Amino acid sequence: MQTLSLTEAARFLKMHHEEVRRRTKAGIIPGAKAGRAWVFIDIDLAEWLRSRYAHPRQALQVALRKEIEPCHFTNAANLVD
Repeated sequence: MQTLSLTEAARFLKMHHEEVRRRTKAGIIPGAKAGRAWVFIDIDLAEWLRSRYAHPRQALQVALRKEIEPCHFTNAANLVD
């Protein structure tokens, strides 16, 4: 585990340092203000970055509409005596 300054954290995240500061201040990126300086832990930044990865999408389930819901005409015929 290693601590990083704002500039180092920005370089690690490949973001502009002002954007990292704004997001950290808003509580989006994990970090703490120690005195006048922002301090980041490299493991926390890596975990935050991993949480931003896109989740693999599940394959779409394709089915014929009539298999999902019976036709309303069939139901109407059953109601008529």
